[in-house]
Amino acid sequence: MKRIIFTLIIINLLTINVHSEEIIDCSKYNKLSKLYIECKAKNIKKKTLSLGKNIVKDTKDYQKKEWSEEKNKLNKAKEKILNY
Repeated sequence: MKRIIFTLIIINLLTINVHSEEIIDCSKYNKLSKLYIECKAKNIKKKTLSLGKNIVKDTKDYQKKEWSEEKNKLNKAKEKILNY
């Protein structure tokens, strides 16, 4: 049962669309109310999704940098062979 609930939570986090990156102020709700818990959950989802997007962006940038350096090395080697 715990695995099912955990899986549903993960699927929900992955499928939610975030339109704004701003954090919602939850202090206006009572800490024991349903609205407060929902507000906190939305904030956590937004933070998680933005963190995931940043990790993907950083990885792509790193790969572009590394691959461009290797591509430059290959192009220099090709030039040496063709000019030889």
